[in-house]
Parts: sequence; C-alpha cells; structure tokens
Amino acid sequence: MNARTEPAPAGSDAIARPPLVRELLLVAGLFLVYKLGRQLATGHTGEAFHNAHRVWDLERAVHLPGEGAVQSLLLHGDGLVHLANTYYAAVHFAATAAFLIWLYLRRPAHYVWARRVLAAVTAAALALHLLFPLAPPRMPAATGLVDTARVYGPSVYGRPATDSLSNQFAAMPSLHFGWALMVAVGLIVATRSRWRWLWLLHPFLTLLVIVGTANHYWLDAIVASALLGLALAAIPQTSSGGAPLSLRSPHRTVTTAGRAQGRLVPAQAQARAQEQVPAGAGR
Repeated sequence: MNARTEPAPAGSDAIARPPLVRELLLVAGLFLVYKLGRQLATGHTGEAFHNAHRVWDLERAVHLPGEGAVQSLLLHGDGLVHLANTYYAAVHFAATAAFLIWLYLRRPAHYVWARRVLAAVTAAALALHLLFPLAPPRMPAATGLVDTARVYGPSVYGRPATDSLSNQFAAMPSLHFGWALMVAVGLIVATRSRWRWLWLLHPFLTLLVIVGTANHYWLDAIVASALLGLALAAIPQTSSGGAPLSLRSPHRTVTTAGRAQGRLVPAQAQARAQEQVPAGAGR
C-alpha cells in the first residue's frame, strides 16, 4: 500500500475541530460584545423615529409591499399571532446555537467558516445600529401596525424607556433574518440530502414573522441579506488549517481524498501502461 491510498489515521476529523474551551470563550466574548454594542446605541429616540419615517417613506416610494399585509394574516387568529411571537422570541438564538453545535460536532471544517461569517455579519450589523438607529415599525403611529408581542404575548422587550437589556432602536439590519439565512446557507453547503433546500423555509418563516409582528421593515431584511452576501464573498471556505473546502464534497475525508489522488484518469493510465511495455514488445 502506497502513501496515496493509505487510510487516514483515526481521529483525523478532530484535527480540523478547534479546541472546545477556546470556542466557548470566543462565543461568550462575541455575545458580550453584541450586547454591549446594542447598549451603546441606546438613547437616540428622536433620531430613531426620524429614520423610521424615512425608511417607511422609501419603501412606499419603491413600491415594496406593505408590512401590514403580512400582519393582517397573523391577526386572523390569536393562536397564529401568539405562535409568531413565540417563534420570534425563542427560535433566533436557539436555531443559530444548534446550527453551530451541529457543525462543530459533525462538520468541523464548515464550522470554522460559518462562525467567521456570522461574526462578520454581526459586527457589521452592530456598526450600522450605531450609525443608523431605527425604531421598528411597531413604534411609529404612522405605520398603523400593532405591537403584537405586547398585545398578544409573549414579548422579549420591555418599555423602551426602561428596557436596559436590549436596544430596541436597532432594527436595521435584521440579525434575526441575517442569522436565519446563514443557518440555511450553511446547512445547504454542509449537507448533501436531496431535501437540504428545505432549510430555506427557516429564513422564509423568519422573514414573515419579523415583518408580521412589526419588529422589522422589509428593508431590514434586504440590508441583512446584502451584508451576508458580502461576508460570504469575503470569507473563503477553509478548514481551520487553511485548506480550501470543496462545495461538492462536504463529506470528503483524508481517506477518500487519498484514494481519489491514487486513481489515474484514462489518459494517465494509458501513459503509465505505455511506459511499462518492455522494449521491443511491439516488434
């Protein structure tokens, strides 16, 4: 058995998996920066409402569908709107955390890439929250929208004047939608099931929920998508060791890679056969 076809040593996947303690500390640090960044953006009430009117007028000028059309569908029944509020409150962090944990355990090389993309999108979003404070559509009276979480529950926000845990004037971009879209993209890239495209239902449902509950404008999701696109273009898919990943073969291991390198394409096999023919055999 030559070196090219020798099976990979046991535990080769662990080589690409970053140390768990380091990752936990990194994620905890990113979360603290996320919360701190949102706190730094508080106290811009007047500017946030002014920007809300600008965004609302821009959406009408470019003929985007009204957010009220989605909300009216949710308000047909208390159960549906309560479910939407629960989805908004519970799924955002839980789905993203489950996505990262699964990648870390089952697709460690893809985990490194996904974590970098999410960190880049979050950092860019926090910068925009500071530069462009924006009141969500549930706040300005001009939108005519209902604060469904306050009326029907459950709600993750308190009154804006007394809420010390979150920045409610950080509507643009929507990290709810940006993270959900990255979860879908990451799972589509990292798996090969014929049903993997159904993961796009997660960002689709998230979009309907954030708009229908009047927590975000359409433009919030559009800007989040643009930031994610830039992050995906700027951050290559590489393993923790720096080797590029293949989109076509997420299950590729050192063993299969070695076997693939050991195979000869037809032209190479023919050339090798000709080299091995003894001199004079054709005479």
